[in-house]
Amino acid sequence: MKIQREIVVPGEGQSFRLFSPSLRNYFYWHYHPEYELVYVEATAGIRHVGQHVSSYTGSDLVLIGPNIPHLNFDYGLQTEYRQVVVQLKEGFLGDAFLCTPELAGIERLFARAAFGLAFGEGCRQVVGERLKAMQGLNHFDQLIALLHIFRTLAEETAVERLNEIDTSVKTFLNDKIRMSGVYEYIHSRYDRAPDVNEIAAQVHLSTAAFCRYFKRQTRMTFTDFVNQYRISQAKTLLLQDRSVSEVSFAVGIESLSYFNKLFRQHTGENPSAFKARHLR
Repeated sequence: MKIQREIVVPGEGQSFRLFSPSLRNYFYWHYHPEYELVYVEATAGIRHVGQHVSSYTGSDLVLIGPNIPHLNFDYGLQTEYRQVVVQLKEGFLGDAFLCTPELAGIERLFARAAFGLAFGEGCRQVVGERLKAMQGLNHFDQLIALLHIFRTLAEETAVERLNEIDTSVKTFLNDKIRMSGVYEYIHSRYDRAPDVNEIAAQVHLSTAAFCRYFKRQTRMTFTDFVNQYRISQAKTLLLQDRSVSEVSFAVGIESLSYFNKLFRQHTGENPSAFKARHLR
């Protein structure tokens, strides 16, 4: 599977698209010329926007600029989740950004979205509730609510810029590697022993060339990425109230001490503390 261009069609009588996709079993590595605001509530998941790869716990709120390749935020989720997505063209308000000083902050927000923006927990909670409430409004009130949301995002200070450089699709169009195959391989083998030599052969590269390519795309080594994926899956299993030792074996780590060390490196706390804090 190569990177796919998504065709975005706004709702009838609307200037943007508001919907709740469910694609957990589908690797959708895609791009589109529209801006996208994604809110997802889930136990734990993977965030891959441009060259940025990380995990989220509980919820995530990300604003993605035009033509930035990204993976669906519900890919591989094993538990129940909820997702709200807004997609809109840069000129969804016509020339309003040029003529309306009150929208200058939102215009600057959209410019920053070219790198992908992830918002802090407080903002996630507020905006997440507003996005969910929008689905019950008429089209005019949805537009007004969306402008309020963008103003909130424009004023938010707890924001992480996900990419340091422009990662729009023009930098990806000539890639020969099928990233979907890499993800699917890791997803099917993380509980055993993913072999970098095996996946390199599958995508028709030498091991050294694959390692260079993979690090360029994700800013991680293959081993580091596999370990992050394991910890992401471990969070989900821990929040199903499974024991730490059971989870360690389930994600392919036979040494309990190494699992504890790895979990702490990625989350800042040991598995028992993570489980107790979230289940409480």
